[in-house]
Amino acid sequence: MTGLKLIPGWLRARLGWHTLGLVASLVIIGIAVFVLYEMLRHIRPREVLEAISGTEPWRIGVAALFVAGAYFTLTFYDWFALRTIGKPHVPYRVAALASFTSYSIGHNIGFSAFTGGTVRYRIYSAHGLGAVDVAKLCFITGLTFWLGNIAILGLGITVEPWAASAVDHLPPWVNRLIGLTLLAGLAAYVVWVGLKPRRIGVGKGHWTVTLPGWKLTLLQIVIGIIDLSFCAAAMYVLMPQQPFIDPIALGVVFISATLLGFASHAPGGLGVFDAAMLVALPQFETEPLLGALLLLRLLYYVTPFAIALALMGARELMMSRRRTAATKGVSVDPLAALPVIKPDAAPDDASGKDERRRAAG
Repeated sequence: MTGLKLIPGWLRARLGWHTLGLVASLVIIGIAVFVLYEMLRHIRPREVLEAISGTEPWRIGVAALFVAGAYFTLTFYDWFALRTIGKPHVPYRVAALASFTSYSIGHNIGFSAFTGGTVRYRIYSAHGLGAVDVAKLCFITGLTFWLGNIAILGLGITVEPWAASAVDHLPPWVNRLIGLTLLAGLAAYVVWVGLKPRRIGVGKGHWTVTLPGWKLTLLQIVIGIIDLSFCAAAMYVLMPQQPFIDPIALGVVFISATLLGFASHAPGGLGVFDAAMLVALPQFETEPLLGALLLLRLLYYVTPFAIALALMGARELMMSRRRTAATKGVSVDPLAALPVIKPDAAPDDASGKDERRRAAG
């Protein structure tokens, strides 16, 4: 047992946290790919296409509205974070652009903490924010995401522990205990930040962030819950109509699968999210469920990604034109065109004066 306890410390010393995180992501992706292969190797593509084409247009339209609501809620992640880090001068339209593009691109490329932060820096740097400010902002938006996840997952598991058992294969009473623990931990955090201002950071020479108080933390939780509820609602609308599944149960499965996909750092949780959904919902036929998952990917990942790329391209083109116009419009001092007399030109000037005297004589 002593030797086993030393293994984690040895791994941290030899590999480092970043390498361990990468290895864990690759393990999750590998398992998901294997499970997905086993479940889909006998799939009938024609039936999947029929399930997609057979989905009522109004369902796709409602799901698209829910997805739009989710991305609209995501804009308040950045809006809230900007005020938390003391940058309220940045207008909402800029926060909305940064939020939408960073999440849309980050979701599809993977490693959203890095890719999304890069997109945010590109946008916010034009408004006076530095790399440290963007790092603070990303921390607050990530905190909002996790607080919302803990709240809605804790509530869902407590109410529907059987749905969580379909994902983690633990007894329902264990899952209910996990849900109550999540809610208790969330309540303790709200009390902790409410007692006095809490500041976290990396030392005097580095950045520090003052955590929101209890009222603003509750607002964070509400923002996160609304965002995730919109996403789960979009999935619910696209689900096959038979057999019936309770919305809360589907929400628990959906959010659990989303978190697994997020932990894998795979682009869009590709493979991991899908495998978790297929494993947790065996009561549905594979082809119709796979069709619903593909429609959700089209609405939540592909379409916003294309819009975000178009917006970023248009923004870069506009900024380039402005820089060109500013360069051409710079006023030039006419005196700057006159020749400058250098000290070593004095003898030539003196000889020029002698020539003029001789010409006058």
